[in-house]
Amino acid sequence: MIFEHFPVGPLQCNCVILGDEERGEAIVVDPGGEASRIFARLGELNMKCVGIVHTHTHFDHVGGTAELQELTGAPTLLHEDDLFLYEKGGLQMQLDTFGIPLKIGEPPAIDRFVADSDVVVCGEQEVAVLHTPGHTPGSICLQAVGSTPVIASGDTLFAGGVGRTDLWRGDTEQMMRSIRDRLLTLPDDAIIVPGHGPATTIAQEKRNNPFLAMR
Repeated sequence: MIFEHFPVGPLQCNCVILGDEERGEAIVVDPGGEASRIFARLGELNMKCVGIVHTHTHFDHVGGTAELQELTGAPTLLHEDDLFLYEKGGLQMQLDTFGIPLKIGEPPAIDRFVADSDVVVCGEQEVAVLHTPGHTPGSICLQAVGSTPVIASGDTLFAGGVGRTDLWRGDTEQMMRSIRDRLLTLPDDAIIVPGHGPATTIAQEKRNNPFLAMR
């Protein structure tokens, strides 16, 4: 299994490439920008992108979607509860709110909505969808199971932090419930790759994350 990540875009969102080496197929999680760089890395890994998956639809996580889809022809997937932030001016509204002087057109259509307990397949690798609302209504985490579970947690759980809930339809109680019930129940050695910043483990967050002290 290939699982690597690197920061892209103006807010340095962690883009994740998760793939099956033998079959040469991968999914790309959160292409927040620099689509040509992501595409080049897929080529270096000899991987064909078979899916573009969003943990949520804030602009810094979806900024490279249109270009990457054009380069790869891969379908785009997200949770339907986040569609309002993605289409019908939702992305432009986000940019305007943050004062980012960029005008964008309509993003590419969504090819598949994913829901809790769904599986996204690349080659022989199955990636489980965990619906973890709170940062946004449709926030998801993606769990790949190898010798050690690895989770792309989006902006739900960070090393030493949790996702903000003061943006569009964020919900603090829901966020903490998602973390408690869906993430902290994972094995202690499970690796967490958040939407921003360094990777961590469930054990480290149980010990050190101040936001979880009152869970």
